[in-house]
Amino acid sequence: MGLPVRHVYHLADAANWASIQRRGLLSASRLLDLAGLTGAARAGIERQQRTAAVTLSGGAVLRDQVPMPPEALARCLVDMTPTQWYALINSKVFFWLDVERLNRQRRAGAASPRAVVMVLDAGRLLAAHGARATLSAFNTGNARRKPAIRGRESFVPYAAWLDGRWASEAAGPRTRPRAASHPAAELTIEGSVPDVMEFVVSLHHLGRDEPFAPG
Repeated sequence: MGLPVRHVYHLADAANWASIQRRGLLSASRLLDLAGLTGAARAGIERQQRTAAVTLSGGAVLRDQVPMPPEALARCLVDMTPTQWYALINSKVFFWLDVERLNRQRRAGAASPRAVVMVLDAGRLLAAHGARATLSAFNTGNARRKPAIRGRESFVPYAAWLDGRWASEAAGPRTRPRAASHPAAELTIEGSVPDVMEFVVSLHHLGRDEPFAPG
């Protein structure tokens, strides 16, 4: 049995919408590739906390990472440094499995800019990209307020999750597996989803400070 949800959700900055229609969803690292950034300029965006949103040369916007200060990450990471964690996070495209988590992310944005919510068919997306997909049991982009212990194994490969739910997570930061019934919080796909528009069920353009209400 696959995911227990029909749909997953991606929250995109409206400034990125034209690029998404042309190129699909790209991770932050792929957007940095596209912008041609290298060296120290790239490392300052990709491997350090972004305390504010960054607009790249082509117009793409990378969100801030205010909820992931390095000091907080250092206290909850078990097998990597904050620098490595930022690089790992930036290598992935993220999807929420429920609307409330998406709206929490939206509320956490400093300015709550205009946004586009993409509602995708989870089964079709995973049929096409499941080999590069992982699931996490918590919000990996937040390290504040009693953050979950985390590391590389917090991103459970989709195939491993289908086979044993959270069992493989115990090889890393957790000493015991979570209950099989523990819901997934995030779905990620490594690198990019160039054909993302093929899986879109509906699109919702939101104004400033407007929450997402499906239906």
